[in-house]
Amino acid sequence: MSSPISSIKYLGDAFERSCSNAGITSAEELRALGADEAYAKLLRAGTKPHFIGYYVLVMALQGRPWNDCKGEEKQALRQRFDTIKAQAFDKNLSEFERMLDTIGVIERKS
Repeated sequence: MSSPISSIKYLGDAFERSCSNAGITSAEELRALGADEAYAKLLRAGTKPHFIGYYVLVMALQGRPWNDCKGEEKQALRQRFDTIKAQAFDKNLSEFERMLDTIGVIERKS
């Protein structure tokens, strides 16, 4: 039997809907994918990248509240997030365009 994604402490209905849109249908599947692959699937399915959303997922899969992420751990997660984002979301941007997008200067291409 499979459990709903919202059964994972710290993940709610909105995150469950995003997962469903990406084809992730259960808590067991989410755990098996792991945070990085699951987040990449979310981005490929059209979820806009957001660092806080990523580290909330990482922390929830560890059974920890989002605000438990601090310091060096948070910096390391930011690097992982940037890598996932570049591979799963920013594929059509040049490095220069990615930098401009990071600081909010350009609009996303269609």
